[in-house]
Amino acid sequence: MGSIPLSPDTLSADVEMLSVDEVADRLAVSTNRVRTLIRDHNLLAVSRGGHPVIPALFFDDDDDGVVKHFYGLVGVLLDGGYTRDEAMTWLFTVQEDLDLHPAAALHTDSAREVIRRAQAQAF
Repeated sequence: MGSIPLSPDTLSADVEMLSVDEVADRLAVSTNRVRTLIRDHNLLAVSRGGHPVIPALFFDDDDDGVVKHFYGLVGVLLDGGYTRDEAMTWLFTVQEDLDLHPAAALHTDSAREVIRRAQAQAF
């Protein structure tokens, strides 16, 4: 199996991360499926401590699935010219007028606004 694409860990140490095993459990899929989701850029992951980890904010606590609008938002960013690393950075950069970063905003009523901003910033 080839290596999976991981972004450098530039995220704050207080960003809760999940291991590939934990994500597999949450999504009720195999660890190989999680690796495929990362490889296909449906999930974004970083290397922390030499291991692939995925931010917990990418998941919805209510139904243990991926948070609504996440796949669409990542697709907009990548289709708009962002690299995987740039998309990860953008997701965790605070939007001053929202007073939170887009990954957190996906869990609020501002989710559609975040997608609109991603579309506007695409190049």
